[in-house]
Amino acid sequence: MSEGGHGLFERIYQFVRTVPAGKVVTYGQVAAAVGAPRCARQVGWALHVNPEPGVIPCHRVVNREGRLAPAFAFGGTDAQARLLQAEGVNVENGYVDLQTYLWRG
Repeated sequence: MSEGGHGLFERIYQFVRTVPAGKVVTYGQVAAAVGAPRCARQVGWALHVNPEPGVIPCHRVVNREGRLAPAFAFGGTDAQARLLQAEGVNVENGYVDLQTYLWRG
């Protein structure tokens, strides 16, 4: 991977670390926050290869509709929902209500 790719991933990880427990952000929101507004898919890939699961809270990132990842990389299909619910985030049918839980920090 190029140095630029590593730099993007590190910016993604730094931003995601700032998302507080009980809140979520979208892939597009992360991309915009790190200066790469058209790179939501790269955000997804970076989180899929998260080098520090449990430290970098990738479970707090959802799609633009609030939908959870269909096959969360760290623990299977229901792991993301379980992690979010443990933080007080209500998950219904694989979705989070963005009006309630979206972090705008």
